[in-house]
Amino acid sequence: MDYTPTPSVVPANPFDAEADAAALRGAMKGFGTDEQAIIDILTARSNAQRQQIKEQFLREYGRDLIDDLKSELGGKFEDVIIALMMPPVEYLCKQLHKAMAGMGTDESSLVEILCTKSNEEMSEIVKCYEDMYDRPLAEHLCSETSGHFRRLLTLIITGVRDPVGTVDPEKAKEQAEQLYNAGEAKLGTDEEVFNRILAHGSFAQLRLVFDEYKELSGQTLEQAIKHEMSGEMHEAMMAIVECVQSPAAFFANRLYNAMSGAGTEDTTLIRIIVSRSEIDLLNIKDEFERIYNRTLVSAIKSETSGDYKRALCALIGGA
Repeated sequence: MDYTPTPSVVPANPFDAEADAAALRGAMKGFGTDEQAIIDILTARSNAQRQQIKEQFLREYGRDLIDDLKSELGGKFEDVIIALMMPPVEYLCKQLHKAMAGMGTDESSLVEILCTKSNEEMSEIVKCYEDMYDRPLAEHLCSETSGHFRRLLTLIITGVRDPVGTVDPEKAKEQAEQLYNAGEAKLGTDEEVFNRILAHGSFAQLRLVFDEYKELSGQTLEQAIKHEMSGEMHEAMMAIVECVQSPAAFFANRLYNAMSGAGTEDTTLIRIIVSRSEIDLLNIKDEFERIYNRTLVSAIKSETSGDYKRALCALIGGA
């Protein structure tokens, strides 16, 4: 499968951190706030450029840009802008922490953030999490999850996945057989086998395994997982399978689900749009339209309003 990640936000060129810092200061100084100016600048710069603007703002005005933005903005719009201002890994760590804080655990967010990452991305998250919260991510996760689901997430965050691009066609045949024997071919399910194969294989290897599985069983691995598993284990396995086949479709589905039904899951909406904007948001936008026969921008416009809506649409590239 040829998957060329296409971002919707790319570095501004030319770029002038000093001019941007001055424009942002002007947008927040005095009476009232020019929200549109803030949207125009921050959604059209890369995260690395936003960090330069933040440094320039501190040098020039002796003020913390994030603190100023927080004091001037509010609600969901503030959430989008502050998310844009955080380095991407720190932002995802904050989201993981939030998913595990307080009563109950948001397993769905844990799955979305953790099951979609390569080893390299995972090791950055693990290191950053401990720096931010003075507590290992694995330990925090273990205290909030249990059973096979805990085991799977632990395997993922300890970085056991083979390096990107590692493939072994012969081994794929064996692994497909092992999955078949652990699920469809027996009464009950041996989750350990599913965990071992889906947490260790590179995405390229898993694509081969899924093809071999279909050859062997006559049905897809997704169909088997639907029959064999439930709850968060089902959700985690499906996330890995979908991400292996098409990360864009996985995130498009997540966005759709965040907007369907009563109310909008704004946290999910913001997290996906912000965190994928410099990776593959254009692919996600295309997939959304292909699957649901409406544009992502029109869906967001019908679920959100005001500056919050304008900021999200600007990030997708359809203001």
